[in-house]
Amino acid sequence: MRAWVVRTPGRIDQVELPVPRPAADELLVRVRACGVCRTDLHVRDGDLPPHRSPVVPGHEVVGEVVAAGPEAGGRRLGTLVGVPWLRRTCGRCVYCRRGQENLCPSSEYTGWDADGGYAEYVTVPAAYAYDLPAGYADEELAPLLCAGIIGYRALRRADLPPGGRLGIYGFGGSAHLTAQVAIAQGAVVHVLTRSAGARALALELGAASAGDAADRPPEPLDAAILFAPVGELVPVALEALDSGGTLSVAGIYLSDIPPLNYERHLFRERTLRSVTANTREDGREFLAAASAHRIRATITPYPFDRADAALDDLAADRVNGVAVLTMPRAPLR
Repeated sequence: MRAWVVRTPGRIDQVELPVPRPAADELLVRVRACGVCRTDLHVRDGDLPPHRSPVVPGHEVVGEVVAAGPEAGGRRLGTLVGVPWLRRTCGRCVYCRRGQENLCPSSEYTGWDADGGYAEYVTVPAAYAYDLPAGYADEELAPLLCAGIIGYRALRRADLPPGGRLGIYGFGGSAHLTAQVAIAQGAVVHVLTRSAGARALALELGAASAGDAADRPPEPLDAAILFAPVGELVPVALEALDSGGTLSVAGIYLSDIPPLNYERHLFRERTLRSVTANTREDGREFLAAASAHRIRATITPYPFDRADAALDDLAADRVNGVAVLTMPRAPLR
């Protein structure tokens, strides 16, 4: 099968690999679409330390089940499933037992610990594959599987009160989906991002305002989410919070945070929270919401053979919304 691999930081190469064989509890999935996530960029560029080398990136995978191991029951061949970032947890540690499997020290991730979806086929443990909502094209479903789910968890971690004022810093794939969820829940959303195109998209999707990332929002914020991997924005967002507000940092990678001033940034019970991956329950809740309320994913499609260009465009902020690889429909070989 054709696949893209990261061998050394800074580049991605197309290669020929054997079609993987599913383990006893795994499904073999023929990839139909794969989202291009900023985490893939961090894997390519070495911002995240390699867990496997070479590795096939990609963890927003929509595909059909073409084979299954003997212990991977429950889905018929041909069923459409989603292959997400969270690939496996131990199920036994204190975090797993108390419903925080996203903190499992033995957790594994698609496209980092195991080969992902920049390929014609991928395997996934059956218990970690998602059933997908109807009414969406493959390319629309792909970004829901990480950008949507992580954004949903970040929104929950931000403790936004009903009808509250939410600031969103950065407005790429995850942010533009999260904004729609928040607006549907009655929030007033203010978007702050350096991209003029992203600001226009934010207003089109119903944001109350859209300004530059360094701007002050037009009113104090009850909560904020930082999607841009820019530590310099942490004090900016904290200072924009009203008393008792919470800043949720959504990314797996963040550049260094400058020194904070206690009175300006944290006093009056402002809270700074990180977001680490997600639980399967987060994913099920978000996909149920996507089934009940249509979420518009703004897509920039790329053919499979241009995965390298998709990552370059993402790095240069040339992608409006979400880049998605459209995959070849090759026969199993």
